[in-house]
Amino acid sequence: MLSKAKQLKPRLVEIRRAIHRHPEPGFEVHQTAAQVARVLLECGARCQTGIGITGVVGRLGSESGPVVAIRADMDALPIQETNRVDYASQVPGFMHACGHDAHTAMLLGAAMLLANEKLAGEVRFLFQPSEEAFDKQGVSGATAMLADHALDGVDAVIALHVTGTLDTGMIEISPGVGSAAVDTFKATISGKGGHGAHPNQTIDPFWITTQVLNALYAVPSRRIDPLQPAVLSVGIVRGGSAANIIPDTVYLEGTLRSIDAAVRQQLLDEVHNVLEIARVMGGSYDLELETGYPSMVNDPVVVKQIRLAAAALLGTDAVLPDRLSMGAEDFSYMAAACPGAMFNLGVRHPGQPSRFLHNPKFDIDENALPIGAAILAESALRLLTLP
Repeated sequence: MLSKAKQLKPRLVEIRRAIHRHPEPGFEVHQTAAQVARVLLECGARCQTGIGITGVVGRLGSESGPVVAIRADMDALPIQETNRVDYASQVPGFMHACGHDAHTAMLLGAAMLLANEKLAGEVRFLFQPSEEAFDKQGVSGATAMLADHALDGVDAVIALHVTGTLDTGMIEISPGVGSAAVDTFKATISGKGGHGAHPNQTIDPFWITTQVLNALYAVPSRRIDPLQPAVLSVGIVRGGSAANIIPDTVYLEGTLRSIDAAVRQQLLDEVHNVLEIARVMGGSYDLELETGYPSMVNDPVVVKQIRLAAAALLGTDAVLPDRLSMGAEDFSYMAAACPGAMFNLGVRHPGQPSRFLHNPKFDIDENALPIGAAILAESALRLLTLP
């Protein structure tokens, strides 16, 4: 399978670069979805568009027997790319900084490989929009595809995620929890604005915010069980319009990450408690808590088949245990709907520095494209023939 996949490398590179040049965010993946549908039809797949709003579902094999699904996400991030390559993003303010262009190309490669195989059931190819964010109605790409019955009748679902901290030709996967739950807090701290020369005549929301920030950052280390993973990070602090004006309000926004359900709830409660500092200091606050993706749990039976497939293609030394990440993935919804697992695929040029996800310089070693396609295809074949 790997030998066949390597023959597809020029096509996979072409597909990946075309998607990389034209990144699309959220559910606005119209051009990407159209390209995916064209390739699936070329493979002889039965193809449906508009699944999960702008997702695409392809099917190969028999409509009777077991069903194995493979998922790839298609959306980009609101990041300005700084790489100087001829396939750099041509859309200002957006880029594929999380590798979804590679995920899409590799899943299309898996479809090309499996189109020539005699399948003992159905392989379903799930091309998902909006992994990176919910829409205004609180819907992510995975939940939208589930609502449109994309996983109905599926016996197992698999996926991969590229990582620039692992060499090409290596994968990481383990059973159990693979990623964290994620929640978001958004707060507006209100005081009373005025002239910067007369702070005594104001209730300075920046001053209040500094106390709130100190208390927020103490939550994981001083309020959460030290044996339980927990992260609280503030990503936005915004307020003011001039150096000599104390504003009425300051806005802040942050992310919460957890594994344990009780810790997840405690983090939400602690944020609420901390914001009470604003009232103690004479101000007030408005707080919005948004519940995000749950933890992703890899099924041990599915993990075993991925590990066997990767070892057969790359050697046992190339298959490493996963390191628990506090990143989050909406694939968790799919893995909760049926037995599922996701593996990390190395895309770092051996001997080169790591490139980190969600960074304007993120890029991949394109030699990883046929490797990912081959592992996905081989894993699907093995899962189809489980007793």
